[in-house]
Amino acid sequence: MTGWRPTSGPEVAARRAAMLRRLRDYFETHALLEVDTPALSNAAVSDVHIESLTVRSSLTDTPLYLHTSPEFCMKRLLAAGYPDIFSICRVFRDGEAGRNHQPEFTLAEWYRHGFDLGEIILDALNVISAALDDATLVASTSIINYQDAFVHVVGVDPVNCSSADLANAIDADDALHDTVGDQRSDWLDLVLATKIAPSFASSRLTVLQHYPAPQAALARICPANAAFADRFEVFMGRVELANGYVELTDAGIQAARIADDQADRKRRNRPLRPHDESLIAALASGLPQCAGVAMGIERLQMIHEKTDDIQNVIPFLFEERDE
Repeated sequence: MTGWRPTSGPEVAARRAAMLRRLRDYFETHALLEVDTPALSNAAVSDVHIESLTVRSSLTDTPLYLHTSPEFCMKRLLAAGYPDIFSICRVFRDGEAGRNHQPEFTLAEWYRHGFDLGEIILDALNVISAALDDATLVASTSIINYQDAFVHVVGVDPVNCSSADLANAIDADDALHDTVGDQRSDWLDLVLATKIAPSFASSRLTVLQHYPAPQAALARICPANAAFADRFEVFMGRVELANGYVELTDAGIQAARIADDQADRKRRNRPLRPHDESLIAALASGLPQCAGVAMGIERLQMIHEKTDDIQNVIPFLFEERDE
């Protein structure tokens, strides 16, 4: 067997270790407590765009799931009275492998009490700046509203447009129409990936903020305008580095969103998996007003190493085996 050698060398590992030290230094300087959460759960995320990996155990007759993020457990900690917290951990997502993705990767996630959208965006930029050891990044960052980006780049208002308007914006052919279908949210994601993100400057960070309310995910609806959510993403060029929210704290609304996700999964013939009832209970008990960010460590490494292929920043790739 000749494929046993790692895909990246010790010098890359040393730079990764230094980056992780800078991250922890930033969090500790700002009084965030590092926490650990379990990787195994009896529940899975409901998001139609994220698939959980299933694990079998002799301890139970039902499947277990590897976590796709420490988010739900971290929110339970916050609801139980924890201060600002962060986690750096391995997470797992099914069906994700390529130049920018691996089914197993490292996620840094953190939560700040009382932060509004502007404050958590600035915090995310400062974290990225610290991790990459580049003090110029924050000042050069471009912050753009989601609606403005769509209008400027493709001439379509993402709040009021139809699926057909979005399809026309990318000159979709019949085959693409058949693949995407009539899901408006999918067309928004496709336009974002193929038109909006490629328009971002490659040499600086771009923040895309105030996503449309139907794409709120786990974010609260913007108090100033119910058409939008307090959700943002940070890009370097077209590569997404981080996403964040001013968090939804209403248990009833969260339960309704999960139910909508499950209905959408059923329409798409996606697996229906048990949702995390402990998250709903934590929100019902009183999740404090907070904001959080999730950031991919390997994506940061790719920026630091000036590479567009994830295999250059990790020692071992996911190995597909032929039967």
